[in-house]
Amino acid sequence: MTFPSPRHDHGACVRHALEAAEAECRRRGARLTEVRRRVLELVWANHQPIGAYAVLEALAREGWSAAPPTVYRALDFLLAHGLVHKIERLNAFIGCSHPGAPHAGQFLLCTACGAAAELADDAIDTAVSRGAARLGFTVSRQTVEVEGLCPACHGGTP
Repeated sequence: MTFPSPRHDHGACVRHALEAAEAECRRRGARLTEVRRRVLELVWANHQPIGAYAVLEALAREGWSAAPPTVYRALDFLLAHGLVHKIERLNAFIGCSHPGAPHAGQFLLCTACGAAAELADDAIDTAVSRGAARLGFTVSRQTVEVEGLCPACHGGTP
């Protein structure tokens, strides 16, 4: 996922994400229930990480009678199936742009507008793994979060 350009077709972006999620759930033999699908749509609603309580508030505005455990269970399912990532620093979630492909979480977080982009760079994974191995450390999970300014906020182009 890249930072969206001014001409970004977000509707197509969300449709693609949902199609990929459905395919990944079929491949894994998992059910993308109505509430799980709606939570995933809300996570993909824009290119900014969203917290569980913001998801809950959005569901309530739409007339869902979801309680916090419902949202957390849906988010846990989406995490477990590689459909979303958790941005630890923000305690928020963002859609995974590579469902079904093994990769570590690497995220660029804009401190001005809140946008986020997933960066899938094998060289970063390798550097962390090699550095950890040199210290006798075994990596079980890796998330790299980098703060800065997106192209729109610093006036550059991607």
